[in-house]
Order: sequence, then C-alpha cells, then structure tokens
Amino acid sequence: MLDRLPFLIGLRYVRAKRRNHFISFISLTSMLGLTLGVAVLILVLSVMNGFDRELRQRVLGMVPHTQIEQAGGMTDWQPLAERLTQREHVIGAAPYIQQQGMFSVAGRNQGAMVNGIEPEWESRVSIVDENMSRGSLDDLKAGEWHIVLGSILANNLNVDVGDSVTLLVPEASITPAGVFPRLKRFTVSGIFSVGADLDANLAYANIEDMQTLARMGDSIGGLRLELDDLFLAGQETQAIVNELGGGYRGYDWTFTRGNLFQAIQMEKRMIGLLLTVIIAVAAFNIVSTLVMVVTDKHADIAILRTIGATPGSIMGIFMVQGIAIGVIGIVIGVALGILLALTVSDIIAFVESTLGIHFLDAGVYFISDLPSQLIWSDVYQIVGAAFVLTFLSTLYPAWRAARVQPAEVLRYE
Repeated sequence: MLDRLPFLIGLRYVRAKRRNHFISFISLTSMLGLTLGVAVLILVLSVMNGFDRELRQRVLGMVPHTQIEQAGGMTDWQPLAERLTQREHVIGAAPYIQQQGMFSVAGRNQGAMVNGIEPEWESRVSIVDENMSRGSLDDLKAGEWHIVLGSILANNLNVDVGDSVTLLVPEASITPAGVFPRLKRFTVSGIFSVGADLDANLAYANIEDMQTLARMGDSIGGLRLELDDLFLAGQETQAIVNELGGGYRGYDWTFTRGNLFQAIQMEKRMIGLLLTVIIAVAAFNIVSTLVMVVTDKHADIAILRTIGATPGSIMGIFMVQGIAIGVIGIVIGVALGILLALTVSDIIAFVESTLGIHFLDAGVYFISDLPSQLIWSDVYQIVGAAFVLTFLSTLYPAWRAARVQPAEVLRYE
C-alpha cells in the first residue's frame, strides 16, 4: 500500500481544490507556461526547418551546386561534361553563359542576371523546367531571340508571353558613329515561378543567342554541375579543379548562398536556445508551486509520517505532483505545437488572401510563402528537455517535504 502512496496522494494533490487559491493560480501558470513554451518551440523549429528545406529545394535547385570555368572561355565542353558526369557525386552537367543586363520596356527598367542555356541540358542541373507557369524552355531556339523571365521580373516590367523586351548589357559597341551600349530585343516566350527571390532577378535565353550577344564565338562561360549531396560541393569542386589542372577554376553554391544557409542554421539554434530558456522558466515555476504546497501540507505530511510513511515516500508524493503538472502542460503543448506546425502555412495563406497583405515579399526574402516542416526528432528532443527540466524542478521542494519533522508540526496543531 505504501508503495502506491506517492502516486495516489501526488495525483490527488494535483486535482484537489486548495484553500489557498494563489497556489492553484501558480500551478495553472506553470502548466500554461510549459504548454506555450513547448508549442511555440515546436512551431518555430518547424518553420526554420521549412526555410531550410525551401532553400535546398527551390533556391539551390535553381542555383548551380558547382560551376567549372576555364580561363579564356570553354570551347570543347561536351566531352568534358560527359567526363565529369562519370564522377561518383556528379549527377548532371550543363553549359552556361552568365550576363548581367538591364531590361527596358516602355520606360520601365529592371536589372537581372541572364543565363544562356542549352534547353535540352538544363533539366539535368535545374528545376526551372518544372516551375514554368507559362511557356516552355524548349521555346528557346537558337536565332529566334526568345527569353524566359521570372514571374516577379515580368510583373515589374509589365510584360507577358509574346511581348518584347530590350536587354542592355554593360559592354559598348564601337561604330563609326560613336560608342553605343550593346542591346538586343528579345521576345518573351515563357515565365517561371519558384516562389523565391530568383523570380525577380533571373532570366534564361538560348546559349547561342547569348554567345552572339556577348561576342564569345563558340566559347561558353563554363559548366554547371548538379551533385547528389550539396554539402560535398566544396570538396568536390576542389577535387575537379585539381584533376583538370591549370587554367580551370571552380565555384560552389556556398559562395553565393552559403551565408544565407548558415544564417538559417544559426537562427534555428539561437531561437531554440531562447525558447528552451522560456520552457526552463516555466518548469522552474513548479518549484515555487511545490514549495507553497509543501508549506500548506505540513499537517498532512506529519500525519503520513506518523502512520509509517518514509521520507522517500513523502518526497515521491511531491515529485509525482510536480511531474504530473509538467506532463499535462507538455502533452497539451506538444499537441498544440504539432497542430500549428502542420497548418501554419495554410493559416498564413488564408490570412494573406483575406486581408490582402503579404508577409514575405519574394523581392526582399528568398521565398514568398511561410514554409513549415515538422521533424519528429525535434519534437522528441523538446519533450525530453521539457521533461528533464520539470523533473529537476521537483527535487528541491520534495526534499524539503521529506525533511519535515512530524513532532514539530503536530506540536502546534
């Protein structure tokens, strides 16, 4: 009977109405603090996981994992592309030419990066063909001077498929009449949308058209490589450059997007740490709750001791009470956090459509919607940390309860 005593009395104390309503209020506050802390931590980490996933899938699906260039331009690129795709971690290669330029339409100007691509090869290294909202990359035929624009770029220029845009490149053409900026009129043949900042500053044209515009002859800017593990990009790029020898140089995605990825990882760790501190504060509120309960229950403790309860049993009673308060708060918090993590994207989308506002502008942020990805290992870690903090917070009050001397208490009753 005495073995079950801590559980029976501890659980009884959790649901008992107390003469001191302030103790009940502190207990409820501790429980709510744990609930909110756990729920918010699950939600925030899920959102940060979502940003991490979208960065990998959307942005790094458009940005080359590795770029290999040759001094003076690369001419005989097809054998090299086939050779590089034989490497263990390289799953695709495609030629490219990159050209910064300014698009101009009816007085509207917008700068962008124009990628000259080979449409048949591009799907090996990019997801742009999967995100075409209008038109197709196959429309980029050599000599027709077609171009594919990002959705935000097209919107800023107020153009659609079939409209014409003028591209000015930062190079001069010297003629007998003087020096003029180099420009060319393109016809918009397609629009892509990946829901990222690339929609505002990226365009695609046929590589032969860009060779003509850049006066590169048969040369290309280099090769873009797709890897099976983007985190191997640094060492794989270095290995390729070392293998190819002098005259070649390589860049990987960490040069252009590495800081963003590192910032997301750092923010996830820091936010997780801060919210864990909030959970710790809520958990240690249980200390004050139990201390007041022990003071309130001195007479009960004395009576239990006189009928044979050991100090260990008394300690167990208040540990059970504190852990029960914590577990209730944690369970509710986990349920609420999982529900929010699974629905926050839809909730934000509904609010945006209802109020006509946009929380994330793709022209400012690297994506335009709020992503969320629930990872169960995060949930397990949060539950484990919250439970450990709750358990630790019960030790001191329970120890104090075990030290209550029955004779001293009953003398004044």
